[in-house]
Amino acid sequence: MSPPAVAVIGFAQAPCLPSAGTTSGVETLVPVFREALADAQLDRREVDFWCSGSSDYLAGRAFSFVNAVDAIGAFPPICESHVEMDAAWAFYEAYVKILAGEAETALVYGFGKSSAGQLRRVLALQLDPYVVAPLWPDSVSVAALQARAALDAGVVTEQAMAEVAARSRADAADNPYAQVRGPIDPDAPYLADPLRAHDCAPVSDGAAALVLASGDRARSSPRRAWITGVAHRIDPQGLGERDLTRVPSATEAATAAGLPDDLDVAELHAPFTHQELLLRAALGLGDRVRINPSGGALCGNPMFSAGLARIGAAAQQVMSGRARTAAGHATSGPALQQNLVCVLGSEAS
Repeated sequence: MSPPAVAVIGFAQAPCLPSAGTTSGVETLVPVFREALADAQLDRREVDFWCSGSSDYLAGRAFSFVNAVDAIGAFPPICESHVEMDAAWAFYEAYVKILAGEAETALVYGFGKSSAGQLRRVLALQLDPYVVAPLWPDSVSVAALQARAALDAGVVTEQAMAEVAARSRADAADNPYAQVRGPIDPDAPYLADPLRAHDCAPVSDGAAALVLASGDRARSSPRRAWITGVAHRIDPQGLGERDLTRVPSATEAATAAGLPDDLDVAELHAPFTHQELLLRAALGLGDRVRINPSGGALCGNPMFSAGLARIGAAAQQVMSGRARTAAGHATSGPALQQNLVCVLGSEAS
């Protein structure tokens, strides 16, 4: 018997802000839940499974996701789970939960308040704890090492990187949730050579929520994007253990997910301009594929929900009829270490 067809039937996100002030995760999530459920035409009590993505390191306290559960409501009792990473991986858990027949509907959400600390230093904690992390190389400096390797290898150019930034900001002009828009300054000073400010995603506070459904529940929804494949793969953690100019885990995830040759749109989770170029090569995306019509993470990068937002934005392209096939991509870890690819279509596989 074939596995049940699963679709995205609702999506919502909070505006990407440089700082949400004193707003808590609960206050951020409540309106996002309301909008996502309304988009799916689903009542909160009809959700079988809830799954979230967040980080205790970012929140500065243990079990930070427990506090956010208050946004769901105390009654009726819920089935809930959590991943300590981007909510795109919570999406994967919910997808598998539905495939296993343990749920028919699920709401996946991610949230992060990056402005509460020094994000570049917080992300250093994901590095090798014995050899690299004690040196405190911040996340932008690690990305700069990758960018320099790619430039020296002739894989990317600074002009191509600037073009990615300019296109992303132009596309973000139509995205009310984007944090950064407008022209770039190609001669802006380097933040970490060879990365300029426009080459790096901004520090953002935000949240996103996505609703899944299977079978007849999905078919009865007025808008849906069928999930035709999902896969994720991981490369070695050590920066010296892999070629930073290649992203084999992205290639393998795309192959396992069945990324089609006739893809219309790809929403890539690329927090740095050179990473979009590396991902496009790894995924084999040709010139006809539209990349990040939302502006992507370069125009708003709320930690632990930006990857989920890429899947949601890709699903919206299908649900709105602007694309027949689309892919959402998420990354985690330093220098594109781990990659997830979700393929969506207007028809079930």
